[in-house]
Amino acid sequence: MASIGTRKQSLIPFLLLVLLVLFGGALAVGFFLFFEGAPPKLAITSPTAYLSRSGTIVVSAQDDESGLRHVQLHITQGDRQQELYGEDFARKGYTGMVGTPKKTVEITFDPTNSAFADGPATISVTAADYSFRGFFAGNRVTTSQEVIIDTTAPQISILYSDRYVSPGGSGLVIYRVNDRTATSGVEINDTFHPGFPVNDQQPEVFAALFALSYEAQGIEGARVTAADQAGNRTTAPFTPTFKAVQFKQDRITLDDRFLETKIPEFQNYYKEMQGTLLEQYLYINNQVRDSNNQTISDLCGKPQGQRLWRTHLSRMPGSPRAGFADHRTYYYNGEAIDKQVHLGIDIASTQQAEVRAAAAGTVVHADYLGIYGNMVLLDHGQGLFTLYSHLSQIDVAVGQSVEHEARLGATGTSGMAGGDHLHFSVLINGIFVTPVEWWDPHWVQVNIDEPLQETLFH
Repeated sequence: MASIGTRKQSLIPFLLLVLLVLFGGALAVGFFLFFEGAPPKLAITSPTAYLSRSGTIVVSAQDDESGLRHVQLHITQGDRQQELYGEDFARKGYTGMVGTPKKTVEITFDPTNSAFADGPATISVTAADYSFRGFFAGNRVTTSQEVIIDTTAPQISILYSDRYVSPGGSGLVIYRVNDRTATSGVEINDTFHPGFPVNDQQPEVFAALFALSYEAQGIEGARVTAADQAGNRTTAPFTPTFKAVQFKQDRITLDDRFLETKIPEFQNYYKEMQGTLLEQYLYINNQVRDSNNQTISDLCGKPQGQRLWRTHLSRMPGSPRAGFADHRTYYYNGEAIDKQVHLGIDIASTQQAEVRAAAAGTVVHADYLGIYGNMVLLDHGQGLFTLYSHLSQIDVAVGQSVEHEARLGATGTSGMAGGDHLHFSVLINGIFVTPVEWWDPHWVQVNIDEPLQETLFH
């Protein structure tokens, strides 16, 4: 009997150990289930620096363990604090994801309606989850974003604006903005033309070249706009007078010899062309033309701010062969098959004549481009560009700075050219305009140089 009692007594420590292990395991499991330690993840995605009158605050909270219990958003300036959002999320169970996994909040906040002043402020978001940590309050985390409240829009004063503008014509507006860091320019007919400081001595005075497309039937919404870094925006209208223009109607006759000569050149670049030579020609004259003009517009999208041209643009010697915005109807076998508009002036001289820069500038394109063939595009600064196409050779490279009258290449027949000539175009912020204005010293003096001089020294 003693031996049996001894064995029972020896089992007691073992059983106690098993109970302790089981109890410890249960505690560990419970701790793992109810006391997870990963805090919620927070982000303030907007604003990043400034908060304007119509500012939007966007925050997100996420908890991948027990889920969100509470999210609160507030803004603080000095001793003033305002809650912008607060929400408690109901418990959905007792283990695992019992709260809301993710919450994104977008708040429109006008500081002026809450007596917040322009200046520094702090946006804070706090979140807690459904963990039992923190004496059952959950894992709690706060993140903040320092911002500048700016509810004051820039002020614009128009100092000069052109009185008349025509389809395919250029214009100038000179204006003052009290916030030199604002993005400003001219909006006319739903096109934006950026403004640039006229000099270092008066950085608050800007000049913006603008243009009307040859297609314009009138003027819709001519105004100067300015938007500061906070997004505050203001406008100031101006009222130029629209002067209609009658463009020349031209007839272009195509024949099989021309198609047999030109189409193989394009087949090297546009493998997708199919059908007869005429069908391929129509593809080039429409889809390829549109794509080429979009490329040119994109190249003109970021003009350099410094004015590099000094006076009117130089014209290549030679006879004009086609005018700006000539409206062409194309005929084949006596039948009208297409219509397009010629966006430049053709000048014919001797074969492979020298092509020189109309003004100082920077080369932004020097390569083959569809209907334009071998083409050079120069950025002269502040939105003014010139284009030289159908070249037989190109003697400059992208990024190269060229002086006025520097050699760019030689005339030729590349692209959609029926004979050796230069196709010359002028563009204002990607809009084709008539070169005739820019070739005219008197026009440049009266419409560009004198207004700038009179405004700056008034």
